[in-house]
Amino acid sequence: MPRAGLDQTAVLQAAAELADEHGIDALTLALVAQKLGIRSPSLYNHVDGLSGLRRKLAVHGLEQLYSRMDEAASASTPEHAAFALAEAYFSFASQRPGLYEATLRAPDAQDTDLEQAADRILELTLRVLQDTGLTGEASIHAVRGFRSLLHGFATLEGKGGFGIPLDLLESLRFSLRAYLGGLRQASLLSDKQE
Repeated sequence: MPRAGLDQTAVLQAAAELADEHGIDALTLALVAQKLGIRSPSLYNHVDGLSGLRRKLAVHGLEQLYSRMDEAASASTPEHAAFALAEAYFSFASQRPGLYEATLRAPDAQDTDLEQAADRILELTLRVLQDTGLTGEASIHAVRGFRSLLHGFATLEGKGGFGIPLDLLESLRFSLRAYLGGLRQASLLSDKQE
């Protein structure tokens, strides 16, 4: 019998907090149960084992990341949407490191919830980057580069890799300006070759 007041949302919240504190690889059902003050078998009323918990945590994380990115891009001018999107991504990764880490694995094509959550972020990023002029496969390459740039900044910051006392967000904006300028140049070159 499930404990009164305990639901999947509470389990995911506890798991996300533990992942943020200890890292996603340290997350266990026993740790989540201890945090919730229950026995580990009780978690099976809400998740399908540790792999099921991690999958649901990944979906939850992607949904939260999308929400932050969408809100930031929507509240910005089209010219600044890429910067707002990037700062929202970086902020999420910095503030929720374990939950962010849960989102990094590519979704299994048979996992529709995870794939849909990841696709929403991809589509949002494609929309924001459309002013670069890139289309088709080139736009996917652009999104991969954009994500890699953001992930690199978030990872280095999380590991204490930026020791020089300069504004980190300004460094991110500088890198984004260079990257977006390069994408626009690549689009112009592509147009000339066609």
